[in-house]
Amino acid sequence: MLRVSGLSLGYGHEPILEGVSLEVPTGKFVSLVGPSGSGKTSILRAVNGLLAPLAGVVDLNGGSGSLGFLFQDDALLPWRTARENVALGLRIRNYSKESAEQEAETWLQHLGLEGFGKRFPHELSGGQRKRVAIAQILALKPKLLLMDEPFASLDAIVRTRITQELLNWVEREHLSVLLVTHDLEEALTVSDTVYLLSQGPRARVVKSYNVVIPRPRDIFISRKHPEFNPLLERLWQDMSAAMNLSEVESKA
Repeated sequence: MLRVSGLSLGYGHEPILEGVSLEVPTGKFVSLVGPSGSGKTSILRAVNGLLAPLAGVVDLNGGSGSLGFLFQDDALLPWRTARENVALGLRIRNYSKESAEQEAETWLQHLGLEGFGKRFPHELSGGQRKRVAIAQILALKPKLLLMDEPFASLDAIVRTRITQELLNWVEREHLSVLLVTHDLEEALTVSDTVYLLSQGPRARVVKSYNVVIPRPRDIFISRKHPEFNPLLERLWQDMSAAMNLSEVESKA
């Protein structure tokens, strides 16, 4: 679905990251973890065509029209209702107003928001707004979902519930996912593969981890799997080592 080869990105003379290669196979869930400043979000921007590479190749099967992007902020338009926000992307794709709003209402129902279509974003809770944002993306039927810490602002219970709902939709719709997160437990819980980036500038992929926990995933059951804690410990140790190595290199 997505192959990134030898990618280097930057906003000035020195690259934020360089020589990064990774793959998101069709139907797989892949996470990027690493310290702040390692260029994780920049990789998503490059995949989405918002940041031109300094070097390397982003090979996206299906083109940008197959992408959905779920941000940390919900990015809903405050002057539009929940239904109108979900319908907006469909209208841009030349759906009629009636068919777009019907499809939007269907997706709101799928996400547990039946009866909320006429409410404006300020009339919704944080969890409800996030569900509207998910409905907005899924209504466009993306093949690859890019997610930049989309649930970081939610409290633990709501975050767990919505993450599980999203995992269910990923399975149901056979989506490929590339997630950026600082939460190592979340990364291992949801992912088939986790890539660890070193500290920037000139960040690179230092390790990747195959997560053998069977799918479909249940968040609580996955964290009780015998492979989970040993893999989490390895990931913590490797991330600490990568950060310490970067500190040594910066002082050299």
